Amino acid sequence: MADEKIVITEAGKAKYEEELKRLIEVERPDVIKALQEARSQGDLSENADYDAARDRQGKIEARIQEIEHILSVAKIIDEKERVNTKTAHVGSYVKFKNLSDNSEMVVKLAGAGEADPLADPVTLTDKSAVGAAVIGSEAGEVKTVQAVEPYDIEILQVSNEEIK
Repeated sequence: MADEKIVITEAGKAKYEEELKRLIEVERPDVIKALQEARSQGDLSENADYDAARDRQGKIEARIQEIEHILSVAKIIDEKERVNTKTAHVGSYVKFKNLSDNSEMVVKLAGAGEADPLADPVTLTDKSAVGAAVIGSEAGEVKTVQAVEPYDIEILQVSNEEIK
């Protein structure tokens, strides 16, 4: 995909860069050391330590490649530039009401890899069902969340500051 872009915030970019640095400077050398120690034990055909280290090495290298790809196609959004906007965007806090049960929720919209469903407020990517429904929305709009069972939500508030 030549035009592929992944939207992330500055904080998300910093998080990826920090993880990449740790993988390259700490994790990779550790696994190389573990491989060397396992090789020194002799026969590799039945060496569980060697197999485990090779598996770990594969996961580390795959994650390094994944992060490098994300950073190479990332579109970094500057949340400060969007201070006066009333539309929901990556970096916005959105309060909405689920019209099927009248429950209210506040979420923060984030870029790829920045989702945290355990955060307060919940942080969702712009690619999630709710995130895709609210992105570009303004307060007062009703949107349909395309879930297994679609449901409507009413956007109550959009802000660049955390909504309490």
